[in-house]
Amino acid sequence: MSLIKNRYGKGRVRVMRIHRDGEQQEVSQLSIRAMLEGDFAPTFTHADNRMTVSTDTIKNIVNIVARENTGLCAEEFCQVLARKYLDTYQQISSVAITSHETKWTRLSFDGKPHPHSFVLDANGRPTVEVTMTRTGGPALASGIDGFAFMKSTQSGWENYVKDRYTTIPETADRICATSMVASWAWSAKPESYPAANSHILDTLLKVFSTTYSKSVQDSLYRMGEAALAAVPEISEISMACPNMHFIPMNLSPFGLDNNNDVFLPTDEPHGQIECTVGRR
Repeated sequence: MSLIKNRYGKGRVRVMRIHRDGEQQEVSQLSIRAMLEGDFAPTFTHADNRMTVSTDTIKNIVNIVARENTGLCAEEFCQVLARKYLDTYQQISSVAITSHETKWTRLSFDGKPHPHSFVLDANGRPTVEVTMTRTGGPALASGIDGFAFMKSTQSGWENYVKDRYTTIPETADRICATSMVASWAWSAKPESYPAANSHILDTLLKVFSTTYSKSVQDSLYRMGEAALAAVPEISEISMACPNMHFIPMNLSPFGLDNNNDVFLPTDEPHGQIECTVGRR
């Protein structure tokens, strides 16, 4: 028997990069698969690991290259990453890098692009729910399901309960992101449902994007207040917002700071924040 072909590597290495140019920030969220070929046959055939690079090391190099190259597009980033493996390990003969990008689109308000707020491409599914009886008029609610938005700064989490079970540190500068499920109940018919729905969503996003968030709870309540003020035909608005977490990578073992530039995107487990804001 002979080993005809082999390769190995690391898959689903998720990384979020933030590139800062003054107040303007760019975000790039990638899922990387790095596969190596080279002088690794003895690991398969003779249980000899002396030439084999740990897959955890392969993952670490993704994060190191991300920290050193926050502004590169995906094509340039993947080329730099592949070259890093080849330059570092002589036993590697070829590297195959696959990247899938999660696209975030910059928000604009009053015709001006916002420096640090974004929505997910191909975002959300509009919803409608009607309840009707033979004796009463319809109860109508509109909304949106799975609408993801994010800001890369201007969010914090401080002054919360701390005890012997608490491990999360305080911060006044974090990524805040969620995939929101929201619905609003109609008390009167607007001139145009689509236009009113669009105005509600624009209002929610503007409050989220342009004001500092002391917590997701803080933002949600103020977003609800603003939506009710903007569209008098709705009586209440409910929002459920699971956190989309971006965990700062610890790069100190490699002699690098992070400076809130490189993050691990994860959505499990997540915080689940829900509220209803009404006129009564």
